[in-house]
Amino acid sequence: MRARGLRAALCLVLLAALGGLVSCSGGGGGPDTTLHVLASDELADMEPLLDRLRQDTGVRLDMDYRPTNDAGDTLLTGRHSYDLAWLSSDRYFRLKAKQAATGSHPATVVQSTSTMRSPVVVGLTQDVARTLRAEAPGGRLSWADLADAAATGTVRFGMADPRHSNSGLAALVGVATAAAGTGSALRTEDVSCDRLRGFRSGQTLTAESSHALLDDFASHPGRTNALITYESELLTLNASGRLKQPLEIVHPADGMVLSDYPLLLLDQRRRDAYDRVVTWLTAADHQWEIMRRTLRRPVSTSVTRDPRLTAPLDNALYFPDDPAVLDRLLADYGDPRRRVADQVIFLLDSSDSMRGSRTTALRAAFAGLSGADSSATGKFVRFYQGERLTVIRFGGRPLDQRTVTVRGGADLTSLTDFVADGGYDGATAVWSALDQGYATAEKALRDDPGRAVSIVLMTDGENNAGIDRATFVSRYRARPADVRAVATYPVHFGDSDAAELRQVASVTGGRMVDARAQSLSTAFKEIRGCS
Repeated sequence: MRARGLRAALCLVLLAALGGLVSCSGGGGGPDTTLHVLASDELADMEPLLDRLRQDTGVRLDMDYRPTNDAGDTLLTGRHSYDLAWLSSDRYFRLKAKQAATGSHPATVVQSTSTMRSPVVVGLTQDVARTLRAEAPGGRLSWADLADAAATGTVRFGMADPRHSNSGLAALVGVATAAAGTGSALRTEDVSCDRLRGFRSGQTLTAESSHALLDDFASHPGRTNALITYESELLTLNASGRLKQPLEIVHPADGMVLSDYPLLLLDQRRRDAYDRVVTWLTAADHQWEIMRRTLRRPVSTSVTRDPRLTAPLDNALYFPDDPAVLDRLLADYGDPRRRVADQVIFLLDSSDSMRGSRTTALRAAFAGLSGADSSATGKFVRFYQGERLTVIRFGGRPLDQRTVTVRGGADLTSLTDFVADGGYDGATAVWSALDQGYATAEKALRDDPGRAVSIVLMTDGENNAGIDRATFVSRYRARPADVRAVATYPVHFGDSDAAELRQVASVTGGRMVDARAQSLSTAFKEIRGCS
């Protein structure tokens, strides 16, 4: 009794001296220690294991849950009181730390240890999966197939906001990497203005975190037919009984981004407790228990995998190593809750020299953008649901004009027919057509101020009618700032004057694409993936 009383008295002294960091319960061969942990909110499913961890190691993890990228932003401020961070991925934080302004003090990571793994994949309702697999070679689906299906309205997906959530950002990196087609980490020049628009048009559900996203999906069946998130969360949702039918999980053939749930030591003074936690988490029996409870893949190679976790991950994608890539990617994708459809204004030369093979090539280019092109690139740059398309045919003056909002194949067929049908003219008024294009853009922006508008100019001849360059520039400079921000992408085709087209690009902030050394369809793809 005297010994127990002595220990109790000593414990009280320690409690007073160490401000409550030591408790009297004992455990793990040493005094209990509390570590304050900034954690990704999806790690809340680890809570049942944390009590056992405390009992075995004497270390209590006091978890503060945030969406992963928001947690990274907290660490970037340098103003925090956390001993550890436990994130689904630390890539966002590390990249942003590289970019931090001089004089700022992002948190320093003393040590990092991967604790489990899960790729970001796609869950499809069974009917949609069956439809898409029937059209895919070997039944293997890719991000390109999903982008194509999103553009047509076949796939309506939910994805967490990539500005806040790692699962959303990882999915975005995966899609953009596949769209770039380089097989390597994204560079800034690989993130182009229109390669993600068709994919983005299929997003009908979002949330700041993946947990909130799954709850919303399960609570509102029918609103979406696909979910993009961690493999582990999709498997858990399938096993929960909350769905009428389980989702079919697709591991995109063109690659996935893998999350490894690193435990980060931020305070060197906590190394001993950190080591105890790491040793416990990575032990084979605990890895098996983590896998059983969370359906994340173990980092320990000695653990036998759950049969649901045997799909190979040999096509894991590289994460960008340049923070500017993330900035551009997030800016281009924008707010997933705000969807104002884009508008492209095509100024198409209908002078006499366009008769015959050149009009045939032009029609083929539009058909390719309408879905006839089944290549991976074609699937990323096609016209998509909700997009507004305007075609202005011109000769010695603007001849006629048609605008469609894409709702289905009939809209695209009517536009393709309009491109090729109608009369021709004996002259070419490039600057007049461009002036008409900017008048159309001005009206579009007045009606929908948030709309993204671009102009494509295609001509095979030099300007020989209508207003001159100086008159156009004078009118252009008098237009509102948002209209002047609309870029024009001239296509150098046939005998057109390259110098004049370069002037068009220079004045309007676009760039010229040369279609003489490639097909017109390829040139239009390049325009659709404009930088």
